Parts: sequence; C-alpha cells; structure tokens
Amino acid sequence: MQAKQAKSGSVIEVNGAPHVVENVGKHTPTARGGATLYKIRARNMLTQHKVDLACKGDESFGEPNVETHEVQYMYADGPDCVFMDLETYDQYSLPDELVGEAKLYLVEDMEGIHVMILDGRVVGIRMPDVVVQELVECDPAIKGASATARTKPATTQTGLIVQVPEYMENHEVIRIDARTGKFLQRA
Repeated sequence: MQAKQAKSGSVIEVNGAPHVVENVGKHTPTARGGATLYKIRARNMLTQHKVDLACKGDESFGEPNVETHEVQYMYADGPDCVFMDLETYDQYSLPDELVGEAKLYLVEDMEGIHVMILDGRVVGIRMPDVVVQELVECDPAIKGASATARTKPATTQTGLIVQVPEYMENHEVIRIDARTGKFLQRA
C-alpha cells in the first residue's frame, strides 16, 4: 500500500510491526517541484503506542495479514467489552486498553464494528464511521435558534461530550462522526 492510499482504519506495517492508521493529513508545499507529503498517525496494534510518519505519496508500506470479522457489541463486563461474531457467534472479551477511546461510541447491540485478528489474537477493533447515540444531558433549547447558530456541549448515553447546535434537547437521537467526535445531524 502506498502512503497516498492510506486512510483511517487501514492496517500497515511499520518497522516490522502492524499499525492501524488513525488519521492522514495531506500537506502540499507551495514551492514548485515540491513533493506532496502525507502525515500519517498510526497506532501499534501490539503495544498501543502511537507513531507519526511523514512520507511522500509513492512510499509504500507492507500490509500485515490481518483478518477482520464483523461483530456486535454486547455489553461491558467490568473493565472488558464483550463482542459477538455475527457469523460464528464466538464471543470476544477485549480489555479497555485495547478498545481505547472507541468505548465512548459503543452502545449495546451496536453492529457494524469489526475486530482485527492477527495470528489468532484479537489486536483491535474498527468502528463504523458514523454512530447513533441519544443525548441525555444538555442545556435547554433556545427559542428561535437556527441550524447555523452557536453550539453547546451535550452528553450522550455513553458519557461522550459533543458540541451540538443550540436547538437540540435532551433525549434527541443524533449521528456522530466516530473518527472526529463531531456532531453530524439528527438521526
């Protein structure tokens, strides 16, 4: 895989270890003849350490043999999250360290999640790009607030704090971009 093909959720090999790409930034220099640089932030799937890479678009990375299985989030079991494979009905119990910040987007019975398996061991999960959650706590709606008005903080059912438009109220269901944590629209 070339650097210009990398996107969030891709799995690449860096220094012989599998890494999952968290985000990719594209920097185009203003000088003539300057090559476009891709700034890639990736997380080591084995140690959970982050690494920042700056590379040209034609630089290539190896692709480790990672299997993915679609799973459903079942429930939290203390410090672990339990997922069920939708084809084989196998259950995977993953510790909080492996799930990371994605735990704030997990709602019981949520589907569209993929576990990543390397050499028979679960090494991470890949969330869907958009998740749906209910607002449980936010300031009262302001009469006459328009869709382009200012925002206010609101807390979802999982404890995630999201900036929403002022017209939103408690118990409304919204769509959130799981890659950025930003409000998209009502669901």
